[in-house]
Amino acid sequence: MLVPYTPPGQLRLTLLLGCYAMLGLGIVAALLVLTMLYGRLVHHDAPTGAMVPTVWIGLGALGQAVTALGAPATAAPSTLPALYARGAEVLALLGGILVWGFALLWLALATALTARTIRAGLPFAPTWWSFIFPFGALVTATSTLAARTDAVLFVWPAVVFYVLLVLAWIVVGGRTLRHVATRTAPSTPRELINSAG
Repeated sequence: MLVPYTPPGQLRLTLLLGCYAMLGLGIVAALLVLTMLYGRLVHHDAPTGAMVPTVWIGLGALGQAVTALGAPATAAPSTLPALYARGAEVLALLGGILVWGFALLWLALATALTARTIRAGLPFAPTWWSFIFPFGALVTATSTLAARTDAVLFVWPAVVFYVLLVLAWIVVGGRTLRHVATRTAPSTPRELINSAG
């Protein structure tokens, strides 16, 4: 977003290329973490109870990657030669669609684990906010692809995901406020230590 406000020339080019380098670093790091998480899910017991919402965090990394692919492509025409600016657009679209497809797979996995835990009794915990921010990243990713393509394949899911996100905000925000209102604050340091354990 800062590229158009940077003076033209080497400074603007350095900023844009640096953004691409950091994007590559972020995507590779996210894929490494997702691989470890998936390996843990396959080879060990799935998380239970209040830890289940944290599985959704992987969705956030994927959604953010799609959104991040689009931002430099928007700035590229003012910085890169036309051929490379067009390549940035192609990368944003095709790369974004590929990562979005993987995000849908992660969404299905996280939803299945969450549904199983809800049936067994999902206790409220601050980890419930792990539903919100990663799902919000999926909303921005889907909206980015919808704006880039005008394809109903992305437009309708973007609308549905946004509505679900608002509902999730209401539920999680309401449960958080209720939890804060009904929880009594520890009056001694020992009670504080015991409540943390």
